[in-house]
Amino acid sequence: MRTLDPLFSPRSIAVVGASAAPAKAGNALLAALGAFPGGLYPINPREDQILGRTAYPRLTDVPDQIDLALLVVPPPAVPAVLRDAADAGVKAVVIHAGGFAESGTEGGAIQAEIEAIVAETGLRLLGPNTSGFINPVDEVRACFMPAVAELPAGSVSIVAQSGGVNIALAFLCRDEGVGIRLAVGLGNAVDVGFVDVLDHLAGDPETRAIGIHVEGLADGRAVIEAIERVTESVPVVALKIGRADVGAFAQSHTGALTGDFALARSALAQAGAVVVDTPTELVDAVHALSQGRMAPAADPGIAVVTGQAGPGLIIADALRTAGVSVPELQSATVAHLGTLLAPITYQRNPVDTGRPEATFAEVVATVAADDVVDGLIAYGLVEASFDPVAALGPSPVPSVYVTEGARADLAVLRPALESAGVPVYLSPERGAFGVAARVVDARARLRRSQSDERSEPVGVPVAPLGPAPLDEDQAKSFFEAHGVVMLARRACATRSEAAAALAALGGPVVVKILDAEVLHKSDVGGVHVGVRDQAGLDAALDAIDAIRPGRPVRYLVEAMAAPGAELIVGGVRDAVFGPVVLLGVGGVLVEAVDEAVLGLAPLGRADAADMVAQFPVPRILDGYRGQPAVDRAALADLLVTVGRVLVDHPEIAEVDLNPVRGTADGLVALDALIQLG
Repeated sequence: MRTLDPLFSPRSIAVVGASAAPAKAGNALLAALGAFPGGLYPINPREDQILGRTAYPRLTDVPDQIDLALLVVPPPAVPAVLRDAADAGVKAVVIHAGGFAESGTEGGAIQAEIEAIVAETGLRLLGPNTSGFINPVDEVRACFMPAVAELPAGSVSIVAQSGGVNIALAFLCRDEGVGIRLAVGLGNAVDVGFVDVLDHLAGDPETRAIGIHVEGLADGRAVIEAIERVTESVPVVALKIGRADVGAFAQSHTGALTGDFALARSALAQAGAVVVDTPTELVDAVHALSQGRMAPAADPGIAVVTGQAGPGLIIADALRTAGVSVPELQSATVAHLGTLLAPITYQRNPVDTGRPEATFAEVVATVAADDVVDGLIAYGLVEASFDPVAALGPSPVPSVYVTEGARADLAVLRPALESAGVPVYLSPERGAFGVAARVVDARARLRRSQSDERSEPVGVPVAPLGPAPLDEDQAKSFFEAHGVVMLARRACATRSEAAAALAALGGPVVVKILDAEVLHKSDVGGVHVGVRDQAGLDAALDAIDAIRPGRPVRYLVEAMAAPGAELIVGGVRDAVFGPVVLLGVGGVLVEAVDEAVLGLAPLGRADAADMVAQFPVPRILDGYRGQPAVDRAALADLLVTVGRVLVDHPEIAEVDLNPVRGTADGLVALDALIQLG
């Protein structure tokens, strides 16, 4: 990988388009770099000096080596400046101006020329159409907003597709006392994109948490793989924009349930990111994670210690609502707490101290030492009766503190706790969200560690399908070869063959039209259930013959399945993320419950089990209304199989197993659709 150090940690910078006019972006950019300790060179052919610095007509006129050139020139001038930069030995460039591919045909042509120059010269380029980046640690504030000088240095890095969002997130972090290591606005990302910056940050020891802002991805699978790499060492929090942006529906139910927004969020989470809904949630999550991650665990237990009962209940309620375990403490722990706290206080978790006093530190230590506790959150108003730094700083588990009080007291307490590795929040619900983010990260780390078997083959020889479309019988035979359970059936070309099938299978049976061009058989009267005798068979065949009069008709006669919950298991080949597996409510409810669980293929068994755990209506799997419970392990195995099929058969565009029924004897697929693309 070509290093990004000259871009984000340059030793010398030139500002091309620097201006002496205060209203110009070139003036603001130069001013924002006022504290930069290296060489700083304004480039302007009409000025001798700008802001007290010698100006040069062109990059090639600067007497020193330049690492980074910042361009604030009109789009038509950019290609010539880039060639100047290459001739001058500049290593990296930021194009701040807009007016490129995002603006129309003319701008797109200029951007295409820029791409060609970058490919030819090897320049690293951020932008165009970006506010730039901010590196307070090295005093490189390559942004035309001078107020970024107020951003404190720290350990949180931001990568945003929007330059404006990048700046907004950086200031939101500042407001919560969170310092910035690096904040990058990608803009049009002609060269440097998510993958480049994430890989750069993975090797940066000063970055302890990363927040990313995602609008849309052209290289979704590459970004997901980069997140997988970086989360091995650094937690990632992802804000995905575009909830209302649903892609065009495909012909099958699987395609209809796979929207761009839902798929991107699922992919980000599967890669190990903590996915959030708002900028505030992103800041709260990176705040906690930058101060420490919890150990990988399937269901980490969180203890709540509070000096005031009401706020403690708010915290506990918020945690449980988020699906975080707040387990009851062990009896020995509760017994010891009884010697420290008044009998009227609740001591099993949450632990109510009544009011923080001298015993608060021992209470925290006692609770944190309990084997059921993996993390801790404490609440207490700023009071002179106890020292939260002494209580929480030595905690053996990752801790969070929520407090309020006089501004002067908070100005002293917050930095002291943060220096001790304890993030401080000023509201109970935001503190609870920070803890929940740590829990999500811990679960994802465990799942990722268990997903090494993703590349395992399914043990079936891979032979291309097609080119002719597959009918239901052919699709079922294909999946049977992969171990998927189907019911006994007969494909019939004539009515007499259908009668023989009924006799062989015995009633009741299902009679269907067998035609690869009929995707939704029920919609056209092509499915007849409960057929027991010749009269019922004749009625079913008459109805099927009427669907496409004048054309040869084939029939599928199939045994009836035992009752059970109906699911949909499917897969699509997404243009951005590649093969995707889907799990949702199936059968007649598929259109009523339009929420589904998505995962990128290939799936490991841990990935598949996690998808099952996220099933949108859990009670359906648990034996709703007297139905048998669904075999969750078998369902996870089916998801793995569908994922491998998609990976091994790139000619398959879409798969639909709907419904898959969870009977007392196990899972059985009642219908199968394979679309070739």
